[in-house]
Amino acid sequence: MDLAEFDYDLPPERIAQAPAERRDASRLLTVDRADGSLGDRVFGELPALLGEGDCLVVNDSRVIPARVLAEDVDGRAVELLFVEAVSDGLWRALVRPGRRCRPGTHLRAGGARLRVVGVDADGARLIARENGTIGSLLDAHGVPPLPPYIHRHAKPEPQDWERYQTVYAKAPGSVAAPTAGLHFTDALLDRVRAGGVEVHAVTLHVGPATFRPVTSPTVEGHTIAAEMAVVPASTAAAVNRAHAEGRRVVAVGTTVTRALESAVGEDDRLAALAGPATLTIRPGHRFRAVDALLTNFHLPRSSLLLLVAAFAGRELALRAYRHAVAVGYRFYSYGDAMLIT
Repeated sequence: MDLAEFDYDLPPERIAQAPAERRDASRLLTVDRADGSLGDRVFGELPALLGEGDCLVVNDSRVIPARVLAEDVDGRAVELLFVEAVSDGLWRALVRPGRRCRPGTHLRAGGARLRVVGVDADGARLIARENGTIGSLLDAHGVPPLPPYIHRHAKPEPQDWERYQTVYAKAPGSVAAPTAGLHFTDALLDRVRAGGVEVHAVTLHVGPATFRPVTSPTVEGHTIAAEMAVVPASTAAAVNRAHAEGRRVVAVGTTVTRALESAVGEDDRLAALAGPATLTIRPGHRFRAVDALLTNFHLPRSSLLLLVAAFAGRELALRAYRHAVAVGYRFYSYGDAMLIT
C-alpha cells in the first residue's frame, strides 16, 4: 500500500502551539466505526461516553527533561536530545547540527564535560560525560523535549513543565509525551471511576521512533523501532477479564495500544510483559486487545496515523481528519483528541 494514501492537508495554523487553558477543555471528536458517524464534543464529556464496566488503560511513563542546550569548544550552540541510557555516564542522543558532533568532539553544558564517542547506524550519537552522570546533567540543565513543530521547543515556558506531562505520570523514561493522556485531570479520572469504569496502567517509554518520519514509500516497508514496555500482570488480567465478560478495553493513546497488542499471545489472551515492544501496527493488523481508542491527531504519513487508520479504517480515519481540519480542531501534541469506538 502506497504511503501517499495516508496524506492529508493541514494548514499550519491548525498546529497547536500551546495547551488548552484547561486540560479537559480540549475538543473531542467521536468516531463510530459501526456507522461512520462523527460527533463534536468536549473532552470533559468523556465520562458520559464511557460505559460502566469499561476498562480504561493509560500509559504512566513520565517524560524526562531530555533536551540539553550545549556548546562546542568554539562556543557554537549544539542541541542534544538524550533518548536512551547505555550506562550512567553514556547515553544515546540525537544532535543538531550533526556536523559539529563527529566522534571525538568535546562539548560543554553548564559544568558538564561531554564527549562524542561514537555514531550509531541511525545517526544517533553516543555521548559520554567525563565528570558525572548524564542523569544529573538532565536534572540540572535539561528541559522538556517539546516537538520541533512547537516553535518554542528549544526554550520551553514554565507551563510546559506541567502540561507536557500527564497527571498520572510515574515511571521516568519517555522523550515525548503520550499525548492522548494530557487531557485528563485528577477530577476527570475520579468522575470516570465513579461511573464504574476500571482504570489500569501500562508503561511504554516513548522513544524517538514516535516522531521519526516514515521513509519507506510503502506502508508494508515501514518498521518502528522497539520501545521498552511493561504490562503488569494485574493489567493483563484486567483486560482478559473484561474481554471474557464482554466489556470494552479503551486504550488511551497509540502507546497503550502498542503495549497491549504486543502482549497478546497466540491464544488471544494478554500476558505480563517487561521488555521491548516490537510490534509495528499498520493497516491489516487484527486488533485483539483494544476495543476503543482515545488518541490525538497525528502527522500526515506518520506511523501513528497508520495505527489509527488500522483501527478505524483508512477512509473513515481520513474523513475524520478532514472534518477536524474543516471545523477548527487543534492538531498534534497540545491539540485536541479523538475517541474511536
